[in-house]
Amino acid sequence: MPSLAVLGLSLAAFLSPRMGSPLCLSRQLKMSGDYVLGGLFPLGTAEETSLRGRSQPSSPMCTRFSALGLLWALTVKMAVEEINNGSTLLPGLHLGYDLFDTCSEPVVAMKPSLMFLAKVGSCDIAAYCDYTHYRPRVLAVIGPHSSELALVTGKFFSFFLMPQVSYGASMDRLSTRETFPSFFRTVPSDRVQLTAMVELLLEFSWNWVAALGSDDEYGRQGLSIFSGLANAQSICIAHEGLVPLSQADGLQLGKVQDVLHQVNQSNVQVVVLFASAHAAYTLFTYSIRCKLSPKVWVASEAWLTSERVMALAGIAQVGTVLGFMHRGLLLPEFSDYVKTRLALAADPAFCASLSVEQPGLEEHVVGPRCPQCDHITLQNVSAELMYHRTFPAYAAVYSVAQALHNTLQCNSSGCPAREPVQPWQLLENMYNMSFRVRSLALQFDVNGNVDMEFDLKLWVWEQRTPKLLTVGTFHRRLQVQHGKISWHTAHNQTPVSQCSRQCQKGQVRRVKGFHSCCYDCVDCRAGSYQSRSPWWDDLSCTLCNRDEWSPERSTQCFPRTTRFLAWGDPAVLLLLLLLGLVLGLVLAALGLFVHHQDSPLVQASGGLLACFGLACLGLVCLSSLLFPGRPSPTSCLAQQPLAHLPLTGCLSTLLLQAAEIFVESELPQSWADWLRGRLQGPWAWLAVLLPILVEAALCTWYLTAFPPEVVTDWQVLPTEALVHCRVHSWVSLGLVHATNATLASLCFLGTFLVQSRPSRYSRARGITFATLAYLITWVSFVPLLANVQVAYQPAVQMGALLLSALGILAAFHLPKCYLLLWQPELNTPEFFLGGGPGDATGRDGNRAEEGTRGKSE
Repeated sequence: MPSLAVLGLSLAAFLSPRMGSPLCLSRQLKMSGDYVLGGLFPLGTAEETSLRGRSQPSSPMCTRFSALGLLWALTVKMAVEEINNGSTLLPGLHLGYDLFDTCSEPVVAMKPSLMFLAKVGSCDIAAYCDYTHYRPRVLAVIGPHSSELALVTGKFFSFFLMPQVSYGASMDRLSTRETFPSFFRTVPSDRVQLTAMVELLLEFSWNWVAALGSDDEYGRQGLSIFSGLANAQSICIAHEGLVPLSQADGLQLGKVQDVLHQVNQSNVQVVVLFASAHAAYTLFTYSIRCKLSPKVWVASEAWLTSERVMALAGIAQVGTVLGFMHRGLLLPEFSDYVKTRLALAADPAFCASLSVEQPGLEEHVVGPRCPQCDHITLQNVSAELMYHRTFPAYAAVYSVAQALHNTLQCNSSGCPAREPVQPWQLLENMYNMSFRVRSLALQFDVNGNVDMEFDLKLWVWEQRTPKLLTVGTFHRRLQVQHGKISWHTAHNQTPVSQCSRQCQKGQVRRVKGFHSCCYDCVDCRAGSYQSRSPWWDDLSCTLCNRDEWSPERSTQCFPRTTRFLAWGDPAVLLLLLLLGLVLGLVLAALGLFVHHQDSPLVQASGGLLACFGLACLGLVCLSSLLFPGRPSPTSCLAQQPLAHLPLTGCLSTLLLQAAEIFVESELPQSWADWLRGRLQGPWAWLAVLLPILVEAALCTWYLTAFPPEVVTDWQVLPTEALVHCRVHSWVSLGLVHATNATLASLCFLGTFLVQSRPSRYSRARGITFATLAYLITWVSFVPLLANVQVAYQPAVQMGALLLSALGILAAFHLPKCYLLLWQPELNTPEFFLGGGPGDATGRDGNRAEEGTRGKSE
């Protein structure tokens, strides 16, 4: 190394204006050592015409200079010098390096790759059956940067199991150990970066995006992974396409133009561009020329920091550019190191020493290593120096040095003498290897990847080219500093990129078309709820369990409460008041009739049979108490029999009197006397008992064949579970009602047309109106029961019983009670039994035992 004085003079000479004399920087890309590291770097790029015009297997001309490629190469050079000057990793050993240009083209990268595999000390690759003891010129390879090149060289080096550590090839496919067993990298896999992109889309609720990729392995696989990750997070890719690597591919460029036009005309505001720098340059050149509307561009790391893309004229018109860049460590002394190497490259004495130390650079085989590097200035690399993205290359050298340290079992005193290490032996120690690069601890996982943090970068325009501003981080989860982001929209509003608005709580999506992000929001109906979280991402409503309920647009279900006709229900309270009124009147009438049982009025009404009928009415009233309250199996079975049997007994007494009236009024005297004798005494009680037995038989059949049961109905009420007595057969229940309906109809028909004599009490009229009230009540009961809410059907039955009892009582018994209390002077045989003077029929007035003969007026 020259002294500080010589270095200062050399630096001054480099920084001063020169007449264009070439540098010797390209000759600094090789150094011998005990173990040599090969290096592949994009020091230049080839012209498209030279690639298309190849007709012979010769190397294309790499005329354009890549500042970033040179900085990567110088980073490797600096790292090797640090290791050689240190005593921690490889004490007593000297690493060398042999760095070549790939020109970012596979056809160029293959020649230095062959040189790396040539036998040490020669330029030839020997063919052997077993390469276990074969020692190539280099121990390991650093690079290449491009995934496209790594796919080619990775398989090539894997055949020899030569370790290859890339500082930029991030394609996920390279993690396949079966295909690339010796490939490692000091940058994360694309899958991590794409996961971060999806998290970014979710952070801003962008679920309607376009996705473009470069037309190469890098872009195609990136699009494939992104599609899978986006689909898993319900992000829809509205438009998708591949971008050609150059503008010469007119067919592919036409397809991209179509995609961009579709994006421009739709409501897609976000474009994910996972492409190489060449493809991104082609795309933005076209979009700027066609003045496409600004969008949010989510960039892949391959073009996020591309100087060529950043320097494109009009690039500020494209909109907002966001992308992820792995963090690593800053190398603060690297800028001074680059200035020093450039200054030395301008020193003739230093260049002469290189020619002596390193004769024979194999330029006759591989050509000049980097002819462009000998004609640059510090300004050519100053822009790239600002970003310091050289850490992965620096870490790659340290990973190989650590593996060699482990293989040689080095310690502080040196490395034990042993046979030279073969590349495949080094590989054994690199799997799952942990190594330290300055203050950062790294480790290769089982697939050869390292876990590193990402910074979310934003393009911010201060001058002609954008600067990178950190606005967030990603390490397994995304953190965004929203306040630092400047959008291209008016008033700095966050762009919205959604096909449809987000649904509200209690709504689900009904997809329309082919994309799940284009949908209508549908309210969840009562009895169902929106269950998934987040709520705007649910596709179907979930039905509540049968013991639960929910209102419309609900996000949860609620437990149902039990519902039945409770005693405290207002309807039941009114019916209980009615029950008390009717039962009180029945008991009062019964008391009067018993007290005056020997009077003509009571005898004309049937005597003891009339008292029996009133007692039956009282039982009818009491039977209505079976309907309110929580149903039980016993109450369900007892309701109909206990309600209809007493009613049958009451109607039977009325039928007996109606038959007497009909016989006396409509039949000849001889027939009437004979039939009247059969309707009195024990025969009368038998006539009343017979319908009761018929009704009892029907009730028994009903309870045996179709017994009602207590059920809990979860569907009939919206929010409650109805507990009620379920009727299995409405036809059988109708037959139970048929006996009473028949009795009432016969009573009505037997008395409706009968005429009574003047000055006589009309018994027929009371029976007619009593049975008419019964028939009207129960005829109205049928449609009312069918239309009323199920919970109130027991109240309807209870009301029908009470109203029918009240009708019979009011029409037949209460008028007689009125006469007994307020007109007792009419309580005579002449008025009720037809005896005494003036009896046109000449019948004896003392025949009270003959029963009643009422005639209608």
